[in-house]
Amino acid sequence: MALVVLLRGVNVGGHRTFWPAALAGQLKHLGAVNIGAAGTFVIRERVGRAVLRAELARRLPFDTEIVFCEGRDILRLMSRETAALQPVPAGIVRFVSVLTRNPRVVPQLPMSLPPQGEWLLQILSCDGRFAVGQYRRHMKTISYLGTLDRIFGVPVTTRNWNTMTAIAKALK
Repeated sequence: MALVVLLRGVNVGGHRTFWPAALAGQLKHLGAVNIGAAGTFVIRERVGRAVLRAELARRLPFDTEIVFCEGRDILRLMSRETAALQPVPAGIVRFVSVLTRNPRVVPQLPMSLPPQGEWLLQILSCDGRFAVGQYRRHMKTISYLGTLDRIFGVPVTTRNWNTMTAIAKALK
């Protein structure tokens, strides 16, 4: 099964920018497929994680955390997420945060942030290394997304639901 690569904190607000399509082209010998602009790739050829990590690090113009997932784990998550079948109101975005490893602590879920008043971010479920939630499009939301590392006790990288759907399609 293919590997999924998620680069943490790239192409966000002009920070650590690069051209993901160009990197995928450099990795075509590995069957690399670029998914969007946030540093998300499907690697279709068999390759060891250490070899792939070294090749990515050599080709990127900056240091970043490289997160790997088995494609089958993402397919399993996407097939089990029945919430995705429900329509969301305008201004609400579904997301999946991928934890770099199993969480130290899983908070009581669902969880809303802020805890009082109208929520800006909700964590709805946690399935192993995947936290599923939704957020409102609002200026303060990014700060709540930034707290997910602390909440789970491990670094996370977040992708919107459309990106996860595109990954699942590329895996099939």
